[in-house]
Amino acid sequence: MPIEQPPLPFAMDALEPYGMKAETFEYHYGKHHKAYVDNLNKAIESDSSLAGKSLEEIIVATFGDSAKAGVFNNAAQVWNHTFFWNSLKPGGGGAPTGDLAAKIDASFGSYDKFREAFANAAATQFGSGWAWLIDDNGTLKVTKTPNAENPLAHGQKALLTLDVWEHAYYIDFRNARPAFIQNFLDKLVNWDFVAENLAAA
Repeated sequence: MPIEQPPLPFAMDALEPYGMKAETFEYHYGKHHKAYVDNLNKAIESDSSLAGKSLEEIIVATFGDSAKAGVFNNAAQVWNHTFFWNSLKPGGGGAPTGDLAAKIDASFGSYDKFREAFANAAATQFGSGWAWLIDDNGTLKVTKTPNAENPLAHGQKALLTLDVWEHAYYIDFRNARPAFIQNFLDKLVNWDFVAENLAAA
């Protein structure tokens, strides 16, 4: 079975009141994400060792293998983007509540300290990459990865991500990555998705 591109969890224009235009998703989801899916399926067709494997299994099996770097990059980017779309919701952002808020306070000292750490990771990832909130053996941590790399490849549990490749924000924020990061934290974080990931960790 080919790897499929899941539908966006919201309409293409649903985030327009919250700083992200439909045009962003027409390109980012409709072209970039789709290209990763198409390229991965072509790779699977030509490599029988990948046939029948899940997306997650392909990521783990190909990470660090220089001969399969292209497969890893496309597989990880398919997974990363799907995870990113679910990290967004209209009217999200702000501080979380409940068990998740308590876990963030326990791990970082406060929501504000988490926010500072996450924003710093996203802003200081040189070039293309991702900022993540992860569960690392029961402790929440902020990390960042270059290019297509993700926590899954490192045996870590991802809870939240922000895409800091330029194509993620250039239509809406031009070259102002810090403004994109603040808008994400203020208006877009899907804390329900994060809480679900934490509960399943």
